[in-house]
Amino acid sequence: MRILHRYLAHEVLGGTLLVLSGLLMLFSFFDLINELGDLGKGRYNLARVLGFVLLSVPGHVYELLPIAALIGSLFALSQLVAHSELTVMRTSGLSVTQMVVSLVKSGTVVVLLTLLFGELIAPASEKAAQQLKLSATSSLVAQEFRSGLWIKDSTSFVNVREMLPDTTLLGIKIYEFDQKAHLRSISFAEKGSYGAENTWHLKNVSQTWFDGDSTRTDKLDKADWHSEITPDLLGVLLVVPEQMSAWNLFFYIRHLQENQQSTARYEIAMWGKLFYPLASWVMMLLALPFALFHSRSGGVSAKIFAGIMLGLAFHLLNRIFAHLGLLKEWPPLFSAIFPTLVFLGVAVGLMWWREKR
Repeated sequence: MRILHRYLAHEVLGGTLLVLSGLLMLFSFFDLINELGDLGKGRYNLARVLGFVLLSVPGHVYELLPIAALIGSLFALSQLVAHSELTVMRTSGLSVTQMVVSLVKSGTVVVLLTLLFGELIAPASEKAAQQLKLSATSSLVAQEFRSGLWIKDSTSFVNVREMLPDTTLLGIKIYEFDQKAHLRSISFAEKGSYGAENTWHLKNVSQTWFDGDSTRTDKLDKADWHSEITPDLLGVLLVVPEQMSAWNLFFYIRHLQENQQSTARYEIAMWGKLFYPLASWVMMLLALPFALFHSRSGGVSAKIFAGIMLGLAFHLLNRIFAHLGLLKEWPPLFSAIFPTLVFLGVAVGLMWWREKR
């Protein structure tokens, strides 16, 4: 029986690796096509484009592993059914329960890989990819510290404490220098929202002007700030919750709670990070009844297509519930885990129905 379990694990993991490789090549090709539009901007040459694409691969690995587990398991099991190998296994005493246990053991490898890429590799590589592109295409120079994000904008240095999901900036400090590197003014704004044509609308602004040995302070309810900085640029520099590790999200949530700020989006992202690797188990279990269903009349290609549709449905349902959780103010844990529970229920229900036939 141990030999059968090893053989089943070998086929399933081999199919998963094969599908993952194909998906990564496809997504990397799409990334390359997308980045070619920025080729030639500044110092963004072909070598840097390829570097950006390669650094984006770990993020795709994290996102695609559960889907690859579903399609790969479905492909491997369908092949075993088509060649009557699974029938021989069943007649040799391999029950559906034992097959489930074997798939769970095989899926542990995929779960651990998903966790490794999601927590350690993908966040660092994604940040490195964005910084590579930013440094090559923009004249802005940015660095992140505990005090927030620091950006060099022409002759000014800008400090942004926080950016909200709607791209509103909080705690903006602008240090403006002249051509001789003399400090001309320091401006502080509690809040800023992007208007149009590189213009930010600041609120509750305090400006200190330096003129020789004298200073002047102005306080304004509103002011416009013209800058090359855009929300898209800040979205690259300030890591979005979905790209952060669960560990960093946990401590950031505590920081927001201490400052009495909304944590819903970050909590959904944290629970999603914790439960997303477990989806690989669910996807493998879901592949089993689909592979056995109508084994004589259904071809492998039809089952692979069904696996692709199921994978897309799972990915879409995850995104929908993350947004609905924010809009409807659902519990973050429910918004993050519900799609996985739905597919687990479908897998268990189909296996029970298949055995009852």
